[in-house]
Amino acid sequence: MKKIFISLINYYQRFFSPDHSSWGKAKYPYGYCRFSPSCSEYAKQSIAADGIRGAVRAILRVLRCNPLSTPAYDPITKKA
Repeated sequence: MKKIFISLINYYQRFFSPDHSSWGKAKYPYGYCRFSPSCSEYAKQSIAADGIRGAVRAILRVLRCNPLSTPAYDPITKKA
């Protein structure tokens, strides 16, 4: 299941993402996402680390990503 979600995120990053795709890099050379790592990269790392729990964290991260949020560095933190 992890591989399916990660492959879908890879597909999104390659063809549609403003931060990772070739057209996005041309239009936004300094990046588009308010957070570092980008939301799609965060989702990929989080799902790889924690599976379903990581997918829930990724959804919450996307909900936090809005014009009113403060840009920040928000790495993956593995919870024990």
